[in-house]
Amino acid sequence: MKAIICTKYGPAEVLQLKEVNKPSPKRDEVCIKICASAVTASDIYIRSSQLPLRFRIPMRLFLGFTKPRKSIIGMVVAGEIEAVGKDITRFRAGDQVYGVTGFGLGAYAQYKCMKETDSMHGCLSLKPANISYEEATAAAYGGLLALQRIEAGNIQRGQHVLIYGASGTAGTLAVQLAKYYGAQVTGVCSTRNLDFVKALGAHKAIDYTQSDVGNLTDHYDFMLDTAGKAKRSPTKERCMQMLRADGKYISIDDGKLELKAERLMKIKALIEAGHIKPVVDRIYPMDQIVEAHEYVEQGRKRGGVAITIEHTITIEHTD
Repeated sequence: MKAIICTKYGPAEVLQLKEVNKPSPKRDEVCIKICASAVTASDIYIRSSQLPLRFRIPMRLFLGFTKPRKSIIGMVVAGEIEAVGKDITRFRAGDQVYGVTGFGLGAYAQYKCMKETDSMHGCLSLKPANISYEEATAAAYGGLLALQRIEAGNIQRGQHVLIYGASGTAGTLAVQLAKYYGAQVTGVCSTRNLDFVKALGAHKAIDYTQSDVGNLTDHYDFMLDTAGKAKRSPTKERCMQMLRADGKYISIDDGKLELKAERLMKIKALIEAGHIKPVVDRIYPMDQIVEAHEYVEQGRKRGGVAITIEHTITIEHTD
């Protein structure tokens, strides 16, 4: 099978498309024919090893100190179940699925074997029927991040909610989820994304690139920071000052991402009912993985960036 190999930490150019051995499912695994994956912020950190300082040592223990322990990286899968082990009960061959592989990685490949039970090595669910595989990758990664933090915020109808980083993979879904729960949503984004964020359902959009933040007059019950604590701006500081006395601030990097099929199934139901829709900015073929990583590193994407996994190219073989 084809896979994108990362044998050392470094810039996007360390990623190479190779032919490797196809995995076979164990008795408690499914084998997924991957149709699409995604380039996420987590993938960038893993490939480059440029992790925030507080995460660097713990993550190196899992990922490898001098090079990635798992040469096939990638954390998001969307595809079709090709085969199932004899102990599998939730899925059958032919099911369309989507999910996140967690520390199992391995999503930058034509095939991936996963357990059907939740763990830090992945979670899996049936894919929403009304979206593409590429859209499903944004729903899986951004949806899990957004829904976990939105649920932690315990949003009540009529509350004022601020989503900082509203145009990213998690931010676009967080805006829609907060609106679905009945909140008055303010999105913070760059100048070019103001109308885009309003179109997602935000009642108001604020430009973080402008030094004048005097138009921040609302007081917020909940602020979700999808940009992460490492990214600062005068607008973010002002937003945090505008939280009510009993308001809650949650960052997307507060604690680990919970890999739960139950949340994937909830996201599936919301998408199929038309309440939320994942956003994909760009779609790249496998052989343009370097360009895809470089684009995500620019920090200007709207929603997610997907990789279409082709099943027709013949290339050099390596074990």
